[in-house]
Amino acid sequence: MAEDIIAAQATAWGEGGIAIVRLSGEGCARLAGEIFRGRRPFEEQPPRYMALGSLRTRGGETFDEALAVRFPRGASYTGEESAEIHCHGGTLAAQKCVEELCALGARLAEPGEFTRRAFVGGRIDLAQAEAVLGIIKARSDEALKASARSLQGGLTAEIKIFMDELTNLAAALEVDLDFPEEGEGFISQDESAAQIKNLAARCAALVAKCRAGMLLREGARAAIIGRPNVGKSSLLNALLEENRAIVTAIPGTTRDSIEETFIYKGLPVRIIDTAGIREACDEAEAIGVSRSLKAMDEADVVLWVIDGSEPELSCGVGGEELRPPSGTVVVLNKSDLPQKITEEQLRAEYPDAEIVSISAAKGAGIEELKEIIFRRVSGGGALAGGYAVTARQMECLTETGKAIDEAAASLEAGAGSDATIACVAEARAALSSLLGLDAAEDLLDKVFGSFCVGK
Repeated sequence: MAEDIIAAQATAWGEGGIAIVRLSGEGCARLAGEIFRGRRPFEEQPPRYMALGSLRTRGGETFDEALAVRFPRGASYTGEESAEIHCHGGTLAAQKCVEELCALGARLAEPGEFTRRAFVGGRIDLAQAEAVLGIIKARSDEALKASARSLQGGLTAEIKIFMDELTNLAAALEVDLDFPEEGEGFISQDESAAQIKNLAARCAALVAKCRAGMLLREGARAAIIGRPNVGKSSLLNALLEENRAIVTAIPGTTRDSIEETFIYKGLPVRIIDTAGIREACDEAEAIGVSRSLKAMDEADVVLWVIDGSEPELSCGVGGEELRPPSGTVVVLNKSDLPQKITEEQLRAEYPDAEIVSISAAKGAGIEELKEIIFRRVSGGGALAGGYAVTARQMECLTETGKAIDEAAASLEAGAGSDATIACVAEARAALSSLLGLDAAEDLLDKVFGSFCVGK
């Protein structure tokens, strides 16, 4: 445990009903008692009970009335002796409180330092620590539930069971390697192959659950692409159910990308309205078209919008026709007007695309389109029951799966137990990294540096 006392405002800066200043470190109750005056000395207050008192400067001047609570070592968020001062919301009272505490010997906490101390002290593992940030940033009920499952140790428990099974397999293979004279050996090749196959299936299932949680946490990107004046901005407004983008009959109204998020079945979808793709009339429009093409390349789902009331399908720039990428959702818009393009024509023109007919102006077909987006992003499955993970954690799980597949391949090729053991060791190392069992300082700096000060 760190010896110094850290302090920071744990609630957001700005006006509000209450502002909470958090302290952690040996002696923080004594330090808090230097500015908090209640009916009895703060250190003598019963732990986990709120006390009413006044906040005073070192010179004895009262600047707020507040509540304060202390937590003994081993029974706090960080695991250290901790304290909280609940003063009135706003900027000055909390700022004054932090300034006085720092003047008395505390130091301002670094981003995520309270949670980092909880990790270093063994109260939570790295997977749980990263789940804290997931709860803070959750944008839907399902995302919140996924982060809560990880914070409560559900992901950790599954991974530890998985690691134990990998360890047992490696131990059995080591016996065969050390005592080759024992005939068939401690574990047969068929048994090893069956265990590795089972582990591979288990890993794939865990990856699917974590991918679902990651989608809930990070959301998906859907880019609206098409020629000018086909109704892209109207589609954005329809999906958001608000007038976010300017809609006119003049082609080329949208010059820049507009990004907004809507939630569907717990999934945050970041929808990107882009500039119409055509030969640019000026530099500003050329930049907008370039951003449209970039958004199309980076999107998880491309919504290729076509005006059904016009016969034109071609869309391009630089003299070349642009074709929708594989997996695109072709949106036949303006179904409320007389149609000059049919869904049958589109299926013949874009055989790899999914076709949906809508009227962005009237709201027809929008729910069906949302369902298609959800199905495309989720792979057709439900997102409930997943674990919220970060890109780093998904990389660790992917590396685990690759190592297990390599173990199966080496066993099938008859490469020997030593090669299989090495692959199993790589899988265990990747899982160990996910939980932070051997985390280096630079990794911890990266993980906790993304937290806010006070958490």
